[in-house]
Amino acid sequence: MKNVVILAIESSCDDTSAAVIRDGVLLSNVTASQRVHEEFGGVVPELASRAHQLNIVPVVDAALKRAGVDSKDLSAIAFTRGPGLLGSLLVGVSFAKGMALAHNIPLVEVNHLQAHILAHFIKTNSEASNSPSGRPIGGTPSNSEASPSFPFLCLLVSGGNSQIVLVKSHREMEIVGQTIDDAAGEAFDKCAKIMGLPYPGGPWIDRLAKEGNAEAFQFAKPNIPGYNYSFSGLKTSFLYFLRDNLKENENFIEENKADLCASLQKTVIDILINKLKRAAKDLKINEIAVAGGVSANSGLRDALIDLGRRHRWKVHIPPFAYTTDNAAMVCQAGYFKFLDGEFCPMDAAPYAKTKI
Repeated sequence: MKNVVILAIESSCDDTSAAVIRDGVLLSNVTASQRVHEEFGGVVPELASRAHQLNIVPVVDAALKRAGVDSKDLSAIAFTRGPGLLGSLLVGVSFAKGMALAHNIPLVEVNHLQAHILAHFIKTNSEASNSPSGRPIGGTPSNSEASPSFPFLCLLVSGGNSQIVLVKSHREMEIVGQTIDDAAGEAFDKCAKIMGLPYPGGPWIDRLAKEGNAEAFQFAKPNIPGYNYSFSGLKTSFLYFLRDNLKENENFIEENKADLCASLQKTVIDILINKLKRAAKDLKINEIAVAGGVSANSGLRDALIDLGRRHRWKVHIPPFAYTTDNAAMVCQAGYFKFLDGEFCPMDAAPYAKTKI
């Protein structure tokens, strides 16, 4: 099917994003981030909703202009239906419905979690012409240049999700392991907040960890059966460790911040990697991908690349631009659905929680 032009809208949390794909090739990806939440140490849902209302029109307009596409040429509009913050989702869903009605074109709903995984299939004009596979080449060194081949395992890690997903096709995905409480990204952010680091804490921990000794301190690692994760115990262990050391030295955090970040990051990565290794071995799969905001963490990327070399995995790491919430991944997922004729009714409501 030729000349399929999809506009996608992503508004699941605190980033307003719009993207355009033509015939499977990404033409634009525009994102407006919200700085208002930094002073609160986390996303404030009401403020996020208001910011989306202010940003969505200029963001969509910029995406269309950068793509060189007129709204009358659109084939469909894809949008994130969930999971996410309901108030934020409502802004994107309502805008998508209004625009689809105005142009008499179909809607395509996208699962936000599936979109993160399908970000591995995004291609741009340069990649389409230069890559023999026609697939993204990725943002960091990897031992695999093409997009994943089915089936593959994807470690989906973000502020709200930590899952191991068996991806059998663009449409068929199965969760084989997931967190039973907190996510890896949340553990990073909460522990960063305890140390007095700005929000979001994950990037700050990553930055400081490069200057520290990852073996300086030991923190609790949970013993959870199967492929499931747990990070609540790590947060408690970290909190009590700091409390006890601050009693003896009130400057303990400031004097050991880099080592604390490096040790914490190593602990989180060890927890993630150990379950992933076990799942890959048991399921006999050597195609491994990572997705979600925490996939931007340099320590996790390096660990996966190293494991790929040692275990002969084909490791797939997305470019940094497609790790955090963005409309390009929603556009890619929507494009696949459009080709399959999967359209969404106009009365579809957003959902705060769902599974793959």
